[in-house]
Amino acid sequence: MNRSRLVILAVIAAAATARSIWMTAPDPTHASEAGAASSSFVPPPESSIPSGKFGDAVRLGEQVFRETATFAPEFTGNQLSCSNCHLEAGRLSGAAPMWGAYVSYPAYRSKNDHVNSFEERLQECFLYSMNGKKPRSGDPVLVALESYAYFLAKGLPTGEQVPGRGLPPLAMPAQPPDYVRGAQVFAQNCASCHGPQGLGQSVDGKVVFPALWGPQSFNWGAGMASIKTAAEFIHANMPLGRGGSLSVQEAWDVASYVDSQIRPQDPRFTGDVQDTRNKFHDTRFSMYGQAANGIVLGDPTTTPASGKVQSQAPSRP
Repeated sequence: MNRSRLVILAVIAAAATARSIWMTAPDPTHASEAGAASSSFVPPPESSIPSGKFGDAVRLGEQVFRETATFAPEFTGNQLSCSNCHLEAGRLSGAAPMWGAYVSYPAYRSKNDHVNSFEERLQECFLYSMNGKKPRSGDPVLVALESYAYFLAKGLPTGEQVPGRGLPPLAMPAQPPDYVRGAQVFAQNCASCHGPQGLGQSVDGKVVFPALWGPQSFNWGAGMASIKTAAEFIHANMPLGRGGSLSVQEAWDVASYVDSQIRPQDPRFTGDVQDTRNKFHDTRFSMYGQAANGIVLGDPTTTPASGKVQSQAPSRP
């Protein structure tokens, strides 16, 4: 057998082994609140927000939720808003609605290995998804967001598996997620909104479509940096207004592509990429510490810093 044929066979065998490992490795505990995509629950309309101080807090919470960098810039390090992932201002079933999250806490989270309050969960959203800083306990921003979520959840039982909460579970793909296929899915279905480089689009300085990677996107500690979480969200909700139009394989492929790009550093970075991966990203669903496009993702020489907030607090009621 000649040398060329031996090389080809070795490559085929390696690919088959990688596929087997990816497909048979056990799933890690998924910390997000998964639920069915459909739900009969309808949160109360904005018109029913009461007057008075509590109503003021609810309205502020909705403002922070819709335009986070504008109403909570002192805690925000990118141009994302809460509503970019929690669609329809946290109302949409199957898009991690805030009414579903509110009634699910306190709860244990494997991510930080203890029981989290709802307030703590919000703090971590600022730290990771917003690439910013944790507001202190009791800060008006946290109180406003809690008030808004409480208002949306009116009538729901606590501690129950409410249909529509979190993200709908997604089947494993027939083939391991593929970067090249994912790039094609992105170009055909995502680039028109998020830009060909995934850096988002703005009009007159206002973000219309969020950045999916780069310095203005979520950092490596965010839930969306997990290929599994991103695939679930994409399959259920993207392209915007056409959720469910991508196949299961396409959702996994494009999630792998998006999560194989440069983004801000994990705030838990220990100073060593491999050590940080071993401690916080030891799963096949994370590309942190892995090579993509000739670079090691998370390498501080190519990775934007985490936690650079934008400005001081605005005046609030």
